[in-house]
Amino acid sequence: MRRDLAKDAPDALWPQGIELCAYSVEMAADVHHLMQLGYREGGGRVPALDTWQQQFETDPEYDPTLCFIAHDAEGVVGVAQCWTSAYIKNLVVHPRMQGRGLGRALLLKAFKVFQQRREGFVDLKVLEDNRRAQRLYESAGMYVVRRELVPD
Repeated sequence: MRRDLAKDAPDALWPQGIELCAYSVEMAADVHHLMQLGYREGGGRVPALDTWQQQFETDPEYDPTLCFIAHDAEGVVGVAQCWTSAYIKNLVVHPRMQGRGLGRALLLKAFKVFQQRREGFVDLKVLEDNRRAQRLYESAGMYVVRRELVPD
């Protein structure tokens, strides 16, 4: 899906008690754990922590300032992992925070940052059967640009 960044995005409204920071190595285990929670219902898999961290931090498109971490008093509750190519690689919200606007806030934050970087579009991939995520992305102004067959 794609969002045209020529169109202004609304400011993010963060749920109460949420603070935002950029990714750091010290957060790797907590971010990895949230990614595992996010994908436990299907739609992908997350490799072991050491493998995940090495792949993430050495990717040519990695920039820690483009990995937005939302946390509250209990820990990491949301992650928007973005690449330098204006691509949202992962958007994951802790189950206890779902339905409270955190996913939308992270998405809008990514849009604003990529607008500031003078990107024309931001893209992401979503599985066809992930209707909840599709509705979120569509409500934030994203639209389908291409469909791909996902092998079983």
